[in-house]
Amino acid sequence: MWILTLCIPLHPKKLQNGSKLHQKSSNMTKKIRFTKMHGCGNDYIYINMIENEIADPQAAAIAWSDRHKGIGSDGLVLIDKSLVPEADFSMRIFNADGSEAMMCGNASRCIGKYLFERGLTDKTEIRLLTLSGIKTLSLHVEDGIVESVTVDMLEPVLENELQFIESRGLDQGTFVSMGNPHYVIFTDNVDQVGETGRVLEHHPTFPQRCNIEFAHIEDGGSIRTRVWERGSGITQACGTGACATAVAAFVSGRAGRKSQIVMDGGTLSIEWRESDNHVYMTGPATFVFDGEIELQTT
Repeated sequence: MWILTLCIPLHPKKLQNGSKLHQKSSNMTKKIRFTKMHGCGNDYIYINMIENEIADPQAAAIAWSDRHKGIGSDGLVLIDKSLVPEADFSMRIFNADGSEAMMCGNASRCIGKYLFERGLTDKTEIRLLTLSGIKTLSLHVEDGIVESVTVDMLEPVLENELQFIESRGLDQGTFVSMGNPHYVIFTDNVDQVGETGRVLEHHPTFPQRCNIEFAHIEDGGSIRTRVWERGSGITQACGTGACATAVAAFVSGRAGRKSQIVMDGGTLSIEWRESDNHVYMTGPATFVFDGEIELQTT
């Protein structure tokens, strides 16, 4: 584990909703400690909000996610205490474009590893509050190290008029909501996800935009999947996308209830259990480095 110190000012940005982020001129700065982690290559910047304060996480996500001028990531994840007694901790996640996401399976696994190995909890079952509900993280620990994490992703939803409007004519794939919207297309050419995913993310069928998966059933039954993530573009992996792909494969008769989803950055094991209708995702989480970054204050 190595430590990096960066100084990146947050400049005024214009967000997708048209509002501007204003930065007051000031010479005052404070240092924010961060941890870079990834789950199957899906990398985020993690901030412990119990010890830090970030007034404008949208601007921070935009500036720090830049892979040429910032730390470099698919987005920013804030770890905090839970505001409700039913959960142990909470997560907020901001994509590289500053938009706030409802859920990220890879990030939730990383949070489980972070909380346990950094001594914030000794629990091996953690209840995590997200914008798409409370997720249960089951940590698989060996000699004090979290080797993998299973996340109860709750029930998939195949119809959601707030996220998918069927009457607008898109019929290439299968819509699955894992809290956040996904559209899974089975094809022989998963590499077209870049050119097509960029367009489909903004298709009028999806009022909230959409994550796009291109998938192919491989010899042996594994499912090769590439992802265009809403707000981030092509990413190495997407946990909710892997879950959505497994669900789409089952409902279309292409696979059973257990699938190995092979993404650019690694493989995730997905099970859609008949007993409770919940989707369970199992995969690794990895520390990359710790660092400090200077944040301008008002």
